[in-house]
Amino acid sequence: MTRVFLIRHGETEWNQTGRYQGHSDVALSEKGRNQAERLAWRLKDGQIDRIYASDLERAVETAGALAARLNKPVIREARFRECNFGAWEGLTFAEIAAAYPREIQVWRQTPGRLNLPDGESFALVQKRAYQALQEVVAKHPGAGVAVFAHGGTIRTLLCSILGLELDRAWQLRQDNTALNIVTFHDGLAIVERLNDTAHLLPGAFPQG
Repeated sequence: MTRVFLIRHGETEWNQTGRYQGHSDVALSEKGRNQAERLAWRLKDGQIDRIYASDLERAVETAGALAARLNKPVIREARFRECNFGAWEGLTFAEIAAAYPREIQVWRQTPGRLNLPDGESFALVQKRAYQALQEVVAKHPGAGVAVFAHGGTIRTLLCSILGLELDRAWQLRQDNTALNIVTFHDGLAIVERLNDTAHLLPGAFPQG
């Protein structure tokens, strides 16, 4: 059995302002760094043997908080990157809706069917990210593996694991530093936790 901890990165300044990030390399905000520390404290005894992360800074920095506690390296894997939002990167939802009214409707209702302007489709994200995840699971049998990625990427992975159409992606909420746990048993994947942010609750993190 391999246990995979799928984790979204901490909050960034663009998350605060509602801007689409995609492949833009945006660092964590102060709040995001605090979230990363809270998650790292929660997982410090979680029997994690390997730590992988998207090569984008917000994922690497979130992973780094756990890596520092466990004294383990962060293995960067570009296939765990967020969707490339192309022309939408750096824009808010309102700005995108004004400039791309038809496309934003498709994105909201059937995200699996849209090729983003100058960017990727969710299908391409799913293909690269799920291939990377399968390789990680095969490489570390019996291990606990943390994978730090992005909201869109994790949604596509969960759709693959659960056998859901990509148009269902928005039904799988993913908050900043959300913890998802999936165990793999001889090809069978079992989701044990989904969008768990208990470490962010008041009083959940020791002070001092």
